[in-house]
Amino acid sequence: MPLKLGARPLFVLVALASAAALAAALTSQHVYGMQPCPWCVLQRLLFALVLMFSVEGAVLAPRPLARWAAALPVFLLSLAGAAAALWQHFVAAASASCDLTLADKLMSAIGLDMAWPEVFAPFASCADAKVNLFGVPYEFWSLALFAALVLAALAAWRRLRG
Repeated sequence: MPLKLGARPLFVLVALASAAALAAALTSQHVYGMQPCPWCVLQRLLFALVLMFSVEGAVLAPRPLARWAAALPVFLLSLAGAAAALWQHFVAAASASCDLTLADKLMSAIGLDMAWPEVFAPFASCADAKVNLFGVPYEFWSLALFAALVLAALAAWRRLRG
C-alpha cells in the first residue's frame, strides 16, 4: 500500500529536499572547489524558489486555495529546473562557452550574481563544470530531484486535507 502523506508533510519534504540540494551545491563549490556554470546557478535559484513556495505551502496547507497557490509554482519551477538540467547536459556542456545563454542573461538581469556572488555567480563554463558523482553527471542528480519535486507538487495539490 503506497504511503499517503498530507499536503503539509509533502511541502515540508519538498522544502527539506530543496534545502539539501542548495547545501550540496554550495558544499561542492566552497569545500570541494567545483565552480558553477550559469546553468548551475540558475538551478540553484530554482531550488531556492521551490524552497520558498514549499515553506509557504507547509504553513498554509489546510487552505485549499493557498495550497494550490503554493503547489502550482513548485510544479512550474521544478519543471523549469528539469528543463535547465537537461539543457545543461545536452546543449550547454557540449558548447565551447555558455556565456550569454539564457541562464547567463537571466542571472545577470536579476542581479543576484552581483548581490550574492558566493551563491549565484557563475565561475566556470558549462564544459569546464562537467562533473560526475558516483558515475552520474551532476546535472542528472539535479534532474532527478526536480522530477521528484514535480511529482510531490502534484501530490500536494491533489490532497484535500493537510
